[in-house]
Amino acid sequence: MIIDVHAHLDFDEYKKDIDKVIKKNVEENVKAVICNGVNPKANRRILSLSKKYYLLKSALGYYPSECDQITRQEFNKELEFIKKNKDNIIAVGEVGLDKKYVHNFEKQKEFFEEFIDLSSEINKPIIVHSRKAELEAIDILERKKANKVVMHCFSGKKKLVKRIIENKWFLSIPANVVRNQQFQENVNICPLKQLLTETDSPFLSHNPKVSRNEPRFIANSLKKIAEIKCLDVKELENIIFANYQRLFL
Repeated sequence: MIIDVHAHLDFDEYKKDIDKVIKKNVEENVKAVICNGVNPKANRRILSLSKKYYLLKSALGYYPSECDQITRQEFNKELEFIKKNKDNIIAVGEVGLDKKYVHNFEKQKEFFEEFIDLSSEINKPIIVHSRKAELEAIDILERKKANKVVMHCFSGKKKLVKRIIENKWFLSIPANVVRNQQFQENVNICPLKQLLTETDSPFLSHNPKVSRNEPRFIANSLKKIAEIKCLDVKELENIIFANYQRLFL
């Protein structure tokens, strides 16, 4: 069974054939896909999709390089929308920090802290984006005493991975772990009880020739992770499913 804790099946890449995509993924043993919101329009699309397809679960958030361009009033409005939909979502995300695409990093940090507060207030896990700002993200999460945390597609240094482990947060491993040595090293040092799988679909495919990623391709990730951890794939599937249930359900 396959769990994808970070995907964007609401994106235009799936617009023309979403029914077929869902059907194919169910047939290939995908059990749950958490669609992560990146802005208000995406958040509303995701809520709509999750009502239509039982496979899809909703996480609502605001991509850091988008939310650092909005006004305080716009941010408060979306924060309130997420809070009102707390019973319809499984997590807060995708939120965090991004130094690669940044307009106002101080605003990113300010809004990230408020998303952490929101996740604590509504008792939902938070799914964190931290590209090129891994240290700052971890520092803020620790200072805010966040406990239900998923570090999405984490690319920080080994010492930062160890801090994630010490805080008992989760690492979600993307499908390109099959060809990315750093993600393989993250798998190697992370305890099984803190591992989750993701795709970041439509991005980060296991195969560069595959232009559109899908949750079902996690089957390739599972083989690589099982190889690194010296486990049977089925045993690994059960562990990751149990981790998903423990954190999100």
